[in-house]
Amino acid sequence: MGEETLSNTEKQVLLALNEHGGRATPEEVMQTTDLEMVKVMNASSWLQSKGLVTMHEELRSHYQITGEGKRFLSRGLPEENVLQLVLDGVADFASLQKKTDDLGIAVGWLRRKGWCDIQRRDGEKALVPTEDGEKALASPLPEKAVLQAVSQGREVPDEQVLRELVQRGAVEEKECIVRTIMLTERGREAAAAGLEITDEIVQLTPQLIRSGEWRKKEFRPYDVRAFAPAAFPGKRHPLMQLVERIRRIFVEMGFTEITGGFVESCFWDMDVLFIPQDHPARDMQDTFYCSHPASMEVDKKLLRTIARVHENGGDTGSQGWGYTFSPREAERVLLRTHTTVNTIRYLAHNPEPPAKIFSIGKVFRKENIDSTHLPEFYQVEGIVYEEDADFGELIGILHQFYAKMGFRELRFRPSYYPYTEPSMDVEARWQGKWMELGGSGIFRPEVTEPLGIQHPVLAWGLGLERMALNMLDVQDIRELYLSDIQWLQRQPLL
Repeated sequence: MGEETLSNTEKQVLLALNEHGGRATPEEVMQTTDLEMVKVMNASSWLQSKGLVTMHEELRSHYQITGEGKRFLSRGLPEENVLQLVLDGVADFASLQKKTDDLGIAVGWLRRKGWCDIQRRDGEKALVPTEDGEKALASPLPEKAVLQAVSQGREVPDEQVLRELVQRGAVEEKECIVRTIMLTERGREAAAAGLEITDEIVQLTPQLIRSGEWRKKEFRPYDVRAFAPAAFPGKRHPLMQLVERIRRIFVEMGFTEITGGFVESCFWDMDVLFIPQDHPARDMQDTFYCSHPASMEVDKKLLRTIARVHENGGDTGSQGWGYTFSPREAERVLLRTHTTVNTIRYLAHNPEPPAKIFSIGKVFRKENIDSTHLPEFYQVEGIVYEEDADFGELIGILHQFYAKMGFRELRFRPSYYPYTEPSMDVEARWQGKWMELGGSGIFRPEVTEPLGIQHPVLAWGLGLERMALNMLDVQDIRELYLSDIQWLQRQPLL
């Protein structure tokens, strides 16, 4: 490899390695070259890609003294200080307590080391030194020798004492990566051939052009064959890209977006949609209920109308659910379980056709987390409200939407929902199986007629994350929220 393909920094690193016999740590290269660590590592990476050096990494453990250990060295160990007080004649606990804050710790270690016994004198507890205790302070404590060795980076004289000091928080074990940069045979040849550090221009700037200095210097050649790291520009999270794509498709199809809040009353989230008040979806184990506020005021006139529909069908011709409707249950507050609450409220305030509406937002359900379920997820909601709307039109709209999203294998299956009839599920092929993407249908008269809606309403609710599983080739829905930076960087723009 020619000298002209090497930068000045790379040449400096090669020469420094040659001075150190062909191998050195980045820190040693820094001392030899006065280069910053980031420049040494960057140059070494380029040299490695060019086959001139190799880099070896090794995980090593080492010990370092803590603040507690430094206190032991400067002020003495608790048991050492208390033993000295006892030897000086201060033995009763009351007196010792006044002279030290570590009496409890010290007594434990004094007894553990066999330096003192506890006896009663005149009804008071006191420490009495043992024979070993009388001699203990005659020579330096092994703990201090170990602490000195750790603080100075020397070999530890007693491993057992070291382990005890780790337990006492005076020493802590640290792991670090030790890197070694080594010249390859080609690197040795390049360094031995003599490398000249020249004043060269790596990047042409306006200042260089205006000053004319560029005429006096050499330009570093550009090697089109050199390794170049992948560049990952900033971009939105794949889910947010998917949201924007869905939004764009619905707008192209003539729909208007609406939004709503996360916190709703059971009345709008459940009752208006003809979901019975004893439906399993309303149980605490399926729905997130709020305690502050625990209730929300509901329009009394509309509440009475919906109550009649639940109890006996009201004026809809239905028999209803045949139970006594509870206004208190209707006023309970929850985190919305679907975005249908947005569309039904829109219809209540805009009962005259036509309308083509969609919304994209988070919903909340007490789901068990697994590869296809989350307790918090996005739902894509939509309605078409117009004269003569029918089930065939609903299938056509959903087929067109999914075709624009890139889905090819779809099927529509009959299903059941309390607020639509007929109802169907949309499914797509995923990992060789059919996966449900969402539900759809035509709102029942019990839903529409109490709100003054006289024509058919086509409705659907689709899961965003399940679409993402298919489109992003993800195996587990939880991976969408793991913030794996490498996975995020590799994702193409949708």
